[in-house]
Amino acid sequence: MRKSWLENGVGSNNDKRGAEAFIEVDWDTAEQIVADELKRVTSDFGNEAIYAGSYGWASAGRFHHAQSQIHRFFNCIGGYTRSVNTYSLAAGEVILPHVMGDLFEFLAKGTSWQSIIESGKLVVTFGGVPLKNGQINNGGVGNHIQRDSLQAAQEAGIEFVNISPYKDDMNANLNAQWLAARPNTDTALMLALAHTLYSEGLHDEAFLDRYTVGFGKFLPYLTGQKDGIPKDANWASAISGIDAEIIRQLARKMAKQRTMISVSWSLTRQDNGEQAYWAAITLASMLGQIGLAGGGVAFGYGATNSVGIHNTKLPGAALPQGKNPVDTFIPVARISDMLLKPGESYLFNGQELTYPDIKTVYWAGGNPFHHHQDLNRLLKAWRKPDSIIVHDWCWNSLAKHADIVLPSTVPLERNDIGLSPRDAYLIDMQQAVIPPDDARHDYDILSGISEKMGVKDSFTEGRDEQQWLSWIYQQTQQRCLNAGIEIPDYKTLKKQGWFRPDPPTKPVVLAESFRENPKQYPLNTPSGKIEIFSEKIDSFADPKISGHAKWIEPNEWLGIVNSKYPLHLLGTQPKTKLHSQLDHGNQSRAVKINEREMILMHPENAAERGLQNDDVVRVFNQRGACLAGVKTDLNLLKNVVQMPTGSWYDPKVPGEIGSLCKHGNVNVLTPDLGTSTLAQGPAAHSCLVEVEKFEGKLPKVTAFEIPEIINQS
Repeated sequence: MRKSWLENGVGSNNDKRGAEAFIEVDWDTAEQIVADELKRVTSDFGNEAIYAGSYGWASAGRFHHAQSQIHRFFNCIGGYTRSVNTYSLAAGEVILPHVMGDLFEFLAKGTSWQSIIESGKLVVTFGGVPLKNGQINNGGVGNHIQRDSLQAAQEAGIEFVNISPYKDDMNANLNAQWLAARPNTDTALMLALAHTLYSEGLHDEAFLDRYTVGFGKFLPYLTGQKDGIPKDANWASAISGIDAEIIRQLARKMAKQRTMISVSWSLTRQDNGEQAYWAAITLASMLGQIGLAGGGVAFGYGATNSVGIHNTKLPGAALPQGKNPVDTFIPVARISDMLLKPGESYLFNGQELTYPDIKTVYWAGGNPFHHHQDLNRLLKAWRKPDSIIVHDWCWNSLAKHADIVLPSTVPLERNDIGLSPRDAYLIDMQQAVIPPDDARHDYDILSGISEKMGVKDSFTEGRDEQQWLSWIYQQTQQRCLNAGIEIPDYKTLKKQGWFRPDPPTKPVVLAESFRENPKQYPLNTPSGKIEIFSEKIDSFADPKISGHAKWIEPNEWLGIVNSKYPLHLLGTQPKTKLHSQLDHGNQSRAVKINEREMILMHPENAAERGLQNDDVVRVFNQRGACLAGVKTDLNLLKNVVQMPTGSWYDPKVPGEIGSLCKHGNVNVLTPDLGTSTLAQGPAAHSCLVEVEKFEGKLPKVTAFEIPEIINQS
């Protein structure tokens, strides 16, 4: 427990979070203190004053899943303020239900690679298909399919187009055409492709008439009749940097053959990231291939292993979370706004909501000091709550900035059932090692606290770990039987180790049933059709948002003349770890430069600044600064720089707002702004910076050092 907080009471010296020693206490004392603090907050302020959104990756298991555990616990004591959507693709999660239906249904039933291999001719990727992202899956990976699928498609003669500022977002052996578009300009490029289709009579009018609504209302904007600006190839060329004739040629090629339009999840993480997905669906609708094998639109090939997989979906059970009696929620990326602006109203997806006044933050299985934007602003917000309680297994940035740290186990230290519904592998996760003496499962931690709060019976239902696993498996087995899938009994699974059902007899095609019979199988939209124009969105209060996809200039991008910050920064997923997990491991540290995160630069941009490979630089803008090591790369668009995310936050002066991050956490630079009032998602990819050589003695990296621990015994 943080020294000041324990000795002087809740809310004491919150500015010392991240910079103060911790005092070790025994588990019984910790459970009582946590229980008393939760009782105080719920009694004095109500359960709405507890934020337990606790977003982040934790475990592949169906039982030992940190967020499920704490949500179940808080529902047993009266509820909590929650979060909705994800940092990965919040804008997509909000726009797709309006335009085409449920996103997660589409992720589960998206057109498979097998369908593309058998029937496709052209794959146009906005954001590429970076294999480093596709090696993982929430719920675990049974078989890595992305690399082999891409290779099989290439061998089948399928052409690829990689629209990305970085050529390496597509494997070199695919021989993809690289269109190095400026970051954040995908929507403009899609609109120009749509304009070419319409102006040259290449669009599918029959498809638009039968399967969509609102094309006639979108058309005046596309042609320029509405605002005097035709969204043609010349217009988009000036915005995107792609030659106008290349844009027109691509549109013609897409119209001539079976084409899949792939939009990466990263496209949603920019100013007005909702528009890119809407524009992609509009473009695919004009081509008229949605619902056909190998064609249409896809969301996130390469984002996770399961997108495009050819597997039978398993309807698995998990730990029941119960019902949250508290209605209050925030969009997941608005945590700093919530803490800094209690009582203020804001717009989200057509609603006017109010930020709650949070007194306690309870976190398990994630790390906001990795995935949130503008960490200096988060650090300011982090001083507001009375208490911050976390479960964690290592002294990462979140643990160092907490008041109470409860040491938890990792997946290899416990038994569980692994099941990703989309990956379709059912895995017996067997404990490999005994946990350290002081570490406990999240379930055991919360069981102890629930006993002190008088709700242990409702939280545990009298079950231990093994009894819960048996119960979850029985529920999974019954659900599978109801779906016509037979899985082995639990004893047999434990003996076999894993199980995979037979795959579907034919490739999966997104919206195939809808195309065959739109009346019998309508989409989950207000009209039951694809909504190129949405009457509902058009009715929302924000005048910036229209009822159709449109180009909206980002706050920060290369189209703005900014002599102070002339480089566009993209924070990408790392190759050597999952998000920030195991950043302190040898695999991650081996590729760092002088112990700092790498920054990729075009050689000309480096030369302009007198920089060479392996130089340590200061990357900075109006929000903050960090150190990084230079690596030049001709495969990166000029005036774009790229840094992997996930380096543990390491301020030069611990606890000080605005301090230089010595290690290279990119999120000291990214803006903490919502994508728009539609989704309020993260807009991290709309970010301008400058880079200069670091002069003087390099500060020591201390990201992986533990804080001072005071042992009372």
